Amino acid sequence: MYFTGIIIAVMTFLTIGIWHPIVIKTEYYWGTRPWILYLLIGLCCFGAALFVENVYLSSFLGVFGASALWGIGELFSQKKRVEKGWFPKNPKRTDK
Repeated sequence: MYFTGIIIAVMTFLTIGIWHPIVIKTEYYWGTRPWILYLLIGLCCFGAALFVENVYLSSFLGVFGASALWGIGELFSQKKRVEKGWFPKNPKRTDK
């Protein structure tokens, strides 16, 4: 039996699950300003995935990078969800 696909699927599921609260906390504490950091993380992970021979690590880096890039859009969507009142707004943050 070959478990490579199952292992990569579980890594993907967990990675995406980890990014959801990261996006929520990022928007709460810093707003949408860190989107550039998400972009750099995503591009670096993609670049690293190209040079890693291990299929598991390369897959993880690719999925992590894609999740970081997807997180950019989610960061701005989270801002809209906060404006709608679906998530709490940080009262200590005064930036727009």
